[in-house]
Amino acid sequence: MHFKLIFAIVEDADTDSVVDAARMAGATGATVLNQARGEGIKPAKTFFGLDLESQRDVVMLLVEEHLSRRILETVGEAGGFDRRPGAGIAFQVDVEDAIGVLIQMKSLQERVEEEL
Repeated sequence: MHFKLIFAIVEDADTDSVVDAARMAGATGATVLNQARGEGIKPAKTFFGLDLESQRDVVMLLVEEHLSRRILETVGEAGGFDRRPGAGIAFQVDVEDAIGVLIQMKSLQERVEEEL
């Protein structure tokens, strides 16, 4: 079984809905890193040195490769990435190897077989 790692940088208010949507699309879990900072095309606005941008979270999803594109698209839709400027970004990278997913593999295998 091969995996992809999806990274989604989301506004903290959207984190729960993004994780819930990813689970509905086939993700079996998520890791959330809170209070990330980032900058897009335009520099962040400040007021007397205080950041006016909302806080971001990084959501990491280790997913089976056959499910990854649908999960990626679902995450983008749930986060409104293409509807609102600065709402967030998501991307996936190949995973060469993973340990600690043995328990999830049976469930994933059944789901992938249903999909194919």
